[in-house]
Amino acid sequence: MTSFRVAALQMRSGTDPQANLTAFEALVREAAGSGAVYVQSPEMTGVLVRGREALMERITTADKDPLVRRASELARELSVFIHIGSTAVLLEDGRVANRAFLFGAEGELIATYDKIHMFDVDLDNGESWRESATYAPGDRAVVAQLPFMNLGLAICYDVRFPQLFRAQALAGADVLAIPAAFTRQTGEAHWHVLQRARAIENGAWVIAAAQGGRHEDGRETYGHTLIVDPWGRIVADAGNDEPGIVVAEIDVSASADARRKIPNLKNARDFIPPSPVGAEVMA
Repeated sequence: MTSFRVAALQMRSGTDPQANLTAFEALVREAAGSGAVYVQSPEMTGVLVRGREALMERITTADKDPLVRRASELARELSVFIHIGSTAVLLEDGRVANRAFLFGAEGELIATYDKIHMFDVDLDNGESWRESATYAPGDRAVVAQLPFMNLGLAICYDVRFPQLFRAQALAGADVLAIPAAFTRQTGEAHWHVLQRARAIENGAWVIAAAQGGRHEDGRETYGHTLIVDPWGRIVADAGNDEPGIVVAEIDVSASADARRKIPNLKNARDFIPPSPVGAEVMA
């Protein structure tokens, strides 16, 4: 099939992993009941908490994580593909991975992806984030082959690095997954335009489940879960920061059609980069 229904969950994950799991399951069931065959949750579905110590008290390894286990069970029970946009899992070396999990309709693990780009930034409103102080960055781009789409996996801040999505598109991705927990400040400025740009540049669908609202740890996220078509048109937008689901019918043949009309993937050429501005020009 080229046309199918997808759902993206908008959540307000807090500091209690069990409460987040309960909210996740309720939304997954609602999404499956709507006819979605693919369900995506946002970044940090399992827990959203400030501080390394508080985080470490609440997470475990992937093989013991209740959210990961339950997502597999729900995929099998509901016969849907479930994509945990990301959750924090403990690594053997004591560091943490911000990891996505994709399960097939029989509950099998199809793919994982560790967030590559770390959000290390000081914002104008006084917020400061240093993901690299806690998380080990991934080093591998992933395209997962599903029966009805080829899905490029990314997480939140990755959206600002177009080379990742270009590599996925060239590898055959016709849908890009960009689940996120965008801050309200950056979301209001850039969320919609970045998601639309990644769709347009690559002639691909974009599905972006989001965290939204004021969380228990005090942070605010933007919400506005989106589904964007390969021409850059927004076909579904939560329109707010409240928990819920966004559902849309997508047709992956629209990706091939967009790439025929704007064949930039084929027309790209290698080039010699410029010297840094101010660098001495060698004769």
